[in-house]
This record gives sequence, C-alpha cells and structure tokens, in this order.
Amino acid sequence: MEQYFATCPRGLEQVLAAELTALGANETRAVDGGASFAGDLALCYRANLESRIASRVLWRVGRARYRTDQDIHDAARTIAWPRMFDVRRSIRVNVSAIRSPVKSLDFVTLSVKDAVCDAFRAACGRRPDVNTSRPDIRIHVFLTRDEATFYLDTSGEALFKRGWRAEGGEAPLRENLAAGIIRLTGWAPPVPLYDPMCGSGTFLIEAAMMALDAAPGAKRAFGFERLENFDARQWSALKDNALARRKTARPLPIFGSDKSGGTLKLARDNLMAAGLVDVVQLKQMDVLDGGPPAPSGVLVTNPPYGERLADPEALAALYPKLGDALKQRFSGWTAYILSADQRLPKLIRLQPSKRTPLYNGALECRLYEYRLVAGTMRRPKKAAGSDTTK
Repeated sequence: MEQYFATCPRGLEQVLAAELTALGANETRAVDGGASFAGDLALCYRANLESRIASRVLWRVGRARYRTDQDIHDAARTIAWPRMFDVRRSIRVNVSAIRSPVKSLDFVTLSVKDAVCDAFRAACGRRPDVNTSRPDIRIHVFLTRDEATFYLDTSGEALFKRGWRAEGGEAPLRENLAAGIIRLTGWAPPVPLYDPMCGSGTFLIEAAMMALDAAPGAKRAFGFERLENFDARQWSALKDNALARRKTARPLPIFGSDKSGGTLKLARDNLMAAGLVDVVQLKQMDVLDGGPPAPSGVLVTNPPYGERLADPEALAALYPKLGDALKQRFSGWTAYILSADQRLPKLIRLQPSKRTPLYNGALECRLYEYRLVAGTMRRPKKAAGSDTTK
C-alpha cells in the first residue's frame, strides 16, 4: 500500500477527505491544504480520474529528517529515481515549506534537481532535461521544521483543468472549487440549481457532471501515464468502467443566466465542449430583473467583485439591488454567494446563516449562505445611541 497526498483549495480539506474515502482510500486524514491517504496503484488512478475536489495527487516516494541543506540533497540522492521514470523524461522540481529553517527554497530546489540528475548519471550515464514550463515529471518536496518529504506528481497538469474548457471568460472560477462549493451546499437532483450570474458556466458544468456521474478527468491525460510503474491495462479498465457508468445526457433542473450575451455564449461553448449543452438550460437575463426558474431550490453564484469589475461604485450599487432581488423574488430558495469583496455582507443587507472561508487560487473568499424566507432576512437597524462595540 502506497502513501499519497492530495492537495485542494484551502477550505475544502474535509470535503476532499470524505470524497477520497468514498473512492476507497484508506487512512484518510484532512490537513491544511489537502488530505493524506493510503491505497494501491488503482486507487491513485481512480483519485485522479474521479476526484472533483483535488488539485493534485502526489505519491510519497521518500521522507527523511534533516538539519542542513546538504541533508536534503543527500536524502534526495538516495531515492531510486531511475526506477520511477525514464531518463528521457524532462523534470521540474517544486519545493514548499512551513516553518523550515532553510534560508533559500530556490537553493534547495537546485540541490534536489542536482541530486536527481546525479542518480540518473550514476545509473545510466546521462541525466534528464529540465523543463520548468511543461515537464513530463513533476517532483515535489515539502519541508517542515526538521523533515523533508519527497513526492512524484501523478496528476501532471492540475486536476481542475478538466480538459473540456473551450473559453475561460473573465476571472474564471476554478473547477474543483466550484465542485467543492456545490458539495458544501448539499445540492443533489432533482432539487433545482440556478446560477443567475453564470459567467463561463463553471458551476453549471460541475453540477451537471455530478448529476450524470461523469468522471471529471475522462477527457484528459495524467502524469502517472509517464511513470515506469504505469499499468496501461488496469488504467484502461478503470476508465472504461467510469465511461460506462456515466448517465445519458438529458435535460436536468440546472439553470444559468447572465445579462451579457457574449458571456452566455462562453457558457454555451463550454457546455458544448463538455457534452452537456442539452443538460443545462441557459437564458440571457439580468438577475435584478428576472425571477427564479422554480419555486424553490439552491442558488449558487460568484458575482462580480473587485477582480472582475473595476468600478467600486458600481459594485456598491449592485450588492443592495442583488439583496433586494433575492429577498423579493427568491423566497423558498437557499442562496450561496462566493465573494472576495469584504463589503458584500454589509451592502447586500441580508443576514447570512453561515460564512465559510475559501480560496480561489491565492484569492481569499467567503461563501455566504442565505436562507431566503419572506420577512425574516433583513438586518435589524441599530437603535440610535446603541452600543456598537459588542
């Protein structure tokens, strides 16, 4: 049984751990930035193919205590890299650390790269090339205060790159974050799901793939296919099983709208590329003018904020109007709004029932939950002279 670590957007660690356990992982443990787990090679393949939450799946290939930079180099040198991948594969080394005493991560990166190359030179008389932009093999090193852990990246490109996206649109939401948010809402068919500011359609596509049990990695390649222990027959069987399990595309109660026709075209193009254009219902409409597509359901959206809409005054005007629209026309719905704009909860003038910290890449966000029940959602006004320091 091998040891693995799956990374994910911060804030989704528990969701990822539950997903990995459902996929058959053993010894699953959520920690900051991801979840560790154990399993065989088939589980590694399955996690890459079917995880909606993970960013990468890393295979632990070495671990050692260290006190100096040289100790890290020596530990890297003892790992049997030539048994793991061919010398003709290009490599990249990434080093990250928490509370490590090393003075330069760049120096450690070069030192580990040299150790890997030295191992190949000793074993076969030549060294692999380095390619920092599109490497065949990614080596990750994680340093704590006194321990270095070495990983091979079995994913290759980050797993949120599903392989279907035709166009990103402006400031696209990462797919695994969108999937994690949908999991946090607890949504499942036949409950309607609606994104009234759908942008390029990420929430809609992730929801549709969940509903159809479509493996998110079915249209892409993975890093493990370049490793020496790659079992092509086992991988083919796993992939065939996932493809056979996918439900036939059909219209589902998944709805999206946007006031921009051009943006809506991006969503439609992405749905087409994902094979989901007949599953999701799109409509050009401004959320401030239109109503809900069903009497009740889950509304989930990532509205414009500072990164996507440059005019602060326009944002300050949007949020109260959005709050009014939700209050007046979406009674019976539960709304989930992701935003990095810290002004949103005050300006929208609704009382959130939950706030969940999340990260979209390096951007710190909050997921606000609003249970929209008529007559109970407005923030109470403070009485004149009331104490605001409590």
